[in-house]
Amino acid sequence: ARALVADLRRIDRALVENRARCAGAVAASGTTLTTIFGISEVLAAKILGHTGDVGRFASADCFASYSGTAPIEVSSGEVTRHRLSRTGNRSLNTAFHLAARVQTMHPGLGRDHYERKLAEHKSSREALRSLKRQLAKVVYRRLVADRVHRLALTA
Repeated sequence: ARALVADLRRIDRALVENRARCAGAVAASGTTLTTIFGISEVLAAKILGHTGDVGRFASADCFASYSGTAPIEVSSGEVTRHRLSRTGNRSLNTAFHLAARVQTMHPGLGRDHYERKLAEHKSSREALRSLKRQLAKVVYRRLVADRVHRLALTA
């Protein structure tokens, strides 16, 4: 039992150190991703690390496809359905999933979007998938704005 408690304390210290490193890296990058509700310093670092230079994406749609948040249409007849894309960066998709979950738990635009999709008779999974897609658009726009700001400062 003492060994387990010692392991837990060691892991807790490692988590605190990791959060501090992520916060330092995000601050050094000059990004404003953490101003988006639901994106912490750790998620921002994960998004920045997996995205790299946002200039390599031609549009928000390309970014959503890369992150695996762009849904795939699987319709049959008059029934229109979209399903999860198994392609794309799964780790980046996980970051968007966590941010979307946080947004659905607290009042705000994310929760409003989620509830609106539920009112349209979408399943909870479809509503969350839609929120993740919208979140990917917001993150892309923020990354592009940060890049433009950085380039303006160096010019």
